Amino acid sequence: MSIWNYVVTAHKPTAVTHSLVGSFTGSHDMNLIVGKSTRMEIYLLTPQGLQPLVDVPLYGRIATMELFRPPGELKDLLFICTERYKFCVLEYDAESRELITRANGDVSDRIGRPTDNGQIGIVDPDFRIIGLHLYDGLFKVIPIDSKGHLKEAFNIRLEELQVIDIKFLYGCERPTIAVLYQDNKDARHVKTYEVQVRDKDFSDGPWLQSNLDGGAALIIPVPAPMGGAIIVGEQSIVYHNGGNVKALPMRPCLVEAYGRVDPDGSRYLLGDHMGTLMLLALSRDKDRVVTMKLETLGSVSSPSTISYLDNGVVFLGSAHGDSQLVRLSEQPAAGGGYVEELERFVNLGPIVDMAVVDLDRQGQGQLVTCSGAFGDGSLRVVRNGIGINEQATVELEGIKGMWSLRRGTWDAHDTFLVVAFISETRSLAINDEDELDETDMLGFDSNAQTLFCGNVAHDQIVQVTSSELRLVDAHSLQQVADWKAPAGVSINVATANLSQVLLATGGGTLVYVEVGEKSLTEKAHVTLEHEIACLDVSTLTDDNSMADGTVPRAGLAAVGMWTDMSIRVLRLPGLEEVHKEVLGGDVIPRSVLMCCLEQVPYLLCALGDGHLFNFQLDRESGQLSDRKKVSLGTQPIALRTFRSRDATHVFAASDRPTVIHSSNRKLLYSNVNLKEVTHMCPFNCASFPDSLALAKEGDLTIGTIDDIQKLHIRTVPLREQPRRICHHEQSHSIAVTTIKVSLINGEEAESHFVRLLSDQTFDQLSHLPLEPFENGCSIISCCFADDPTVYIVVGTAFAFPDEQEPTKGRILVLSVEGGKLHVAAEKETKGAVYNLNAFNGKLLAGINNKVQLFRWAARDDGARELLVECGHFGHILALYAACRGDFIVVGDLMKSMSLLVYKQEEGALELRARDFNANWMTAVEILDDDVYIGAENSFNLFTVRKNGDAPTDEERGRLEVVGEYHLGEFVNRFRHGSLVMRLPDSETTNIPTVLFGTVSGAIGVVASLPQDLFSFLHRLQVCLTKVIKGVGGLSHAEWRSFHNERKTVDAKSFIDGDLVEAFLDLKRGRMEEVAGQMNVSVEELCKKVEELTRLH
Repeated sequence: MSIWNYVVTAHKPTAVTHSLVGSFTGSHDMNLIVGKSTRMEIYLLTPQGLQPLVDVPLYGRIATMELFRPPGELKDLLFICTERYKFCVLEYDAESRELITRANGDVSDRIGRPTDNGQIGIVDPDFRIIGLHLYDGLFKVIPIDSKGHLKEAFNIRLEELQVIDIKFLYGCERPTIAVLYQDNKDARHVKTYEVQVRDKDFSDGPWLQSNLDGGAALIIPVPAPMGGAIIVGEQSIVYHNGGNVKALPMRPCLVEAYGRVDPDGSRYLLGDHMGTLMLLALSRDKDRVVTMKLETLGSVSSPSTISYLDNGVVFLGSAHGDSQLVRLSEQPAAGGGYVEELERFVNLGPIVDMAVVDLDRQGQGQLVTCSGAFGDGSLRVVRNGIGINEQATVELEGIKGMWSLRRGTWDAHDTFLVVAFISETRSLAINDEDELDETDMLGFDSNAQTLFCGNVAHDQIVQVTSSELRLVDAHSLQQVADWKAPAGVSINVATANLSQVLLATGGGTLVYVEVGEKSLTEKAHVTLEHEIACLDVSTLTDDNSMADGTVPRAGLAAVGMWTDMSIRVLRLPGLEEVHKEVLGGDVIPRSVLMCCLEQVPYLLCALGDGHLFNFQLDRESGQLSDRKKVSLGTQPIALRTFRSRDATHVFAASDRPTVIHSSNRKLLYSNVNLKEVTHMCPFNCASFPDSLALAKEGDLTIGTIDDIQKLHIRTVPLREQPRRICHHEQSHSIAVTTIKVSLINGEEAESHFVRLLSDQTFDQLSHLPLEPFENGCSIISCCFADDPTVYIVVGTAFAFPDEQEPTKGRILVLSVEGGKLHVAAEKETKGAVYNLNAFNGKLLAGINNKVQLFRWAARDDGARELLVECGHFGHILALYAACRGDFIVVGDLMKSMSLLVYKQEEGALELRARDFNANWMTAVEILDDDVYIGAENSFNLFTVRKNGDAPTDEERGRLEVVGEYHLGEFVNRFRHGSLVMRLPDSETTNIPTVLFGTVSGAIGVVASLPQDLFSFLHRLQVCLTKVIKGVGGLSHAEWRSFHNERKTVDAKSFIDGDLVEAFLDLKRGRMEEVAGQMNVSVEELCKKVEELTRLH
C-alpha cells in the first residue's frame, strides 16, 4: 500500500515575492534579502556582484518582511510575519554565520476575518512601532521600546473594511499611517491616522484625499523634508502632503512594484505587470514638491519587487518571469531603453502545467514546464545533472591517464594533451584546422606508460614513468635533467605541483624531489610501513593567482596507503607524519586530493568501490576533521580539479561521473550526464576554451560543461503565456496552448493559440489560432480504439465577458501530418472542457459540472466524429481527473475527490465513493489502485483510500483520508515519473514517484515508501526536529500540520524529505547525536539518507 509517502523538493521555489536592501550582516555591509514564499536568501553586494551568504528554508510562507534598526543597534534586524500569523525578529551573527532569533511569537486573533487583499506588515520609519493589518477592521500594533525590545501587541479598530494599502508616513511627531481603502460604492480614498500608543487608539491624521483614480492600489511614503505620500493608480499618479497636491496622468497600466532610488525620495522606480520599467522624478523647491515627471526606461521581467542597490544597479524580483540584476544607464543602450541586464536568476514559476518526457531516449526523464505569465511566458526543459556539450571526439582504446600541458608555466591556454596507454605515451595537439593531431614530444619517453606529467616552474615540464622522472624544456621540448629510480626498483605512483614532485617506489618508499631551473634535487625520502596507493601534493591555492611569477609551494602532502587502508598527512620538506586517518573497511584508497572550495580547504579520498570520504583540512597543522562518507558509484574513482566560471570544482571520474562543488560552504554532488568516464583533465586551449578532456569506453571526448548545478534548466522563450502541454512522440513534437496579450489602442487584447514545437530544437512547426474569446483549457495526445493514428486532442472554453461560467466549448481532434496541425474532427460542448484523458480507447472529458465519455465513431462518408457514450453529473466543477483501468478520480472545485467507475456492460459511469470533506482542489493523481493524492488551495497535500473491503455500503461509499500534510506550496499539476536515472543497484529503484509543479516554481517529488522504511524515517524526523531548529524559532510540527479555514490537524503518513536530507549537512558531532538516538552508526544513517537523495 502506498499510504506512506515521502515528500521532497527537487527544485527550490524561485518566484520572488519580497526583496529588501539594508545592512543586515554588518554595519558597513550592503545586503540584498530575497524572500521566495517559503525560503529566504541573503546576499552581500561586492564589487564582483552579489555574493550569496545565507539560503534557508522557513517553516512558514512569508507574508511580510521588513528591515528595521532600533536605537542603539549597529546593524539592521529583520522582521518576518508568516501567512499563519507567526512572527520573528532575526539578527545575523557574523562569527557563526547563522541567524539568531531576537524575538518571536504569534499575532493571530481568535476571532476576525482574514483580509482579502493579503496581510500588510509595516515598520514606522522612526522604529517606534510595527503595524500589522491581518484581519478586516483591525490594525495590530507592536510597540518597540527604547532598548529595541518588542512590547505586548494590541489591536485598534479600523473603520475602513476594504483596505488596499497601508504605509507609515515620514517625519511625523507620532507614528502616522496612511490608509488607502475602497468604500461600498467601489470608490477609493486615502485617510491618515495618528497612532496613540498610550491610549491604544487612533486620532485623525494630518490630511485625507477622497475619490482617487478607481485603480489606485499603491501608497509610496516620501521621506522628509518633502514628506507626504504618492498614490499610484491605473491612469494617474497623485502626490499629497496636506496643502500640497500634484497630479500626473499616465498611460493605463497596473503598477505592481516600486523601489526608492534616492534616500531623500526624489526618484522612484515603478514596474508594471507587462514588464515596463519607469522612473518617477519629483522636483522640489526647498521642502515642497513642484512637479512630477514619469519616464519609461525599458522592458524587463514583470516585477513583483524592486530594490535599488547602488551605482545604478537594481534588483528586479519577479514571480512571473526570471528575476534580474540590471544597471540603469544615462545613455540609451544598443537595443533601446536605459536598462542593461547584468545577471539573470532563473524562475520556473508559476508552473501551470508540465509533461514528463524522455527527449534523449536514454531512460532519463526530463520535465517540460509551462512557466511564467504574460510576456514572460516560456517553456523550461528541466533535467537532472550536468550536461557535457561535446566539441570533438577521437576513437582511442585503453587510455590509462591524461594530462594537459602549456607551452609556458603561466600561459593562458593549454597546447598539448598527453595520453598514457599501457606501454606507450602519445601527445596530441590542436592543429591549424582545429583538429586534434598527434605530435612528437622529443624529450618524452614515448615507449613507456606515463604515470604523471605536468607543467612546472621556469617553463618546464615533468614526465614520470616507472623507471625515471624527466625534466623537459617546454619551448624546445628537449630533456634537460632526470632522476632515475634505483636499480630493481620501479616508480608506482607520482604527483607534482609547480615546484615539488612526490614519487612512491616499491616497498613503501616515498621520495620528495624539488624542481629548479634545469635541475631536479632529491630533498628527502622516507620508508612507510605499507605500500603507497595514491599521492597528492596540491598547493591549496589557485595556480593562476600566482601570475606574478612566484611559485606557490605545498606545505603538506597526502598519502593513501594499502594494507591498513589509511590516509597520512605528511609535512614537507621533511616528510614527517602529522596526521593519520584510518578509513576502516577493506577497500583501498585509489585517489586522494587536497583542494580549496569557497576558501575552505578539504581533503577528498576516493576508494576502489565508488565511495568518497571528505574531510576539512587544517592547512597549518595538517589535522583532518568533520569526516563524511558518500557513495558516488560502484567502480574506482579518479579525482581531478578543474575551473569553470572562475570557481574551482572537482571531477570524480567513475561509472557514475560526478562534479563535487561548493555552495554556501556546503559540498554538493551533481551527476554528469555521461555513462562512464575513466579519466578526465581540464583542457583549456584557444580553440576549445574552458573545456574538459574525458576518456570514456573506446574514445576521447573534448567538451564544455554546463553551469554547475543539480538541475539543468533550458529556457525556450515564447513571449506568450503557455497554459497546457502534451508530448506527441510520433512526430517528435510538443503541443502547447498559449495566451498572447497585446496592446491595441491602449487596451489589452488576448488571443489564443495551439502551437506545435519540435521536441529537439523547440522551433515552431505549426500553429492553430483559436476563435475570439476561446481559451485552450486542456490538451492530450492519444489514440482511439480501432484507429492507430495518434491525435492531439484540445479542449476549449468560450469565456464571454458577460458570462460568469462558460456555457460553450469545443473538443478539437488534431492530426499531425508533415509537421503541420490539421483538424480531423471537432465537437461542440455545453461548457468548458477543463480536462481530457485517454480512457480505454475512448476520450474522457470534464465539462463544467459533468464528466462525459466520448467514443470515436466512423461516419458514412468515411470521416470520424466524437459521440457521447455516457456521463456523470453532480459535481460543482469537474476541474481535474485521473484514470486507471476502469476507475476515474475526479477533483472538484470545492467537493474534494470522488471515485467513478465505468460499467462496460451498461455503458455507464457510476459514483463508487467520495471524500465528504470540503476541499477546494488544485490537482489530483492516482498513486496506486486504492490510494489517490490531491492538493488543495490552502497549500496542503492529502491522500485518500478506497474501502473496497468494508462491510457496509456507507463505508464503501466513503473515501477514507489516510494522509495529511501541509506542503506550503500551491500545486498545479501532478505527473507520474522521475527526473533521475534509476540504477539497478540502488535501493530506491522500486520506489514509485510522482512529480509536482507549483506556483512558486518549486518542483517536488512524492515517493511511496514501504512501511518499515517509513517508520524508520519517521523516527529520524522526530530526532531531527530536536537537533535542527527552525529559523526564527518557528515549529516544524506546526508548519507541517494540515491547515485550512476549517481545521488544523497534525501531519500523518507523510515524511518531510527536506528535513530528513538536511541530516547530511549537519556537523559530525550533531550527526553522532542523532545516530545515537536512532541506535545506528553515522555511516549507516548517511547511506540510508543518501539513497533517498537519489530520488530527485
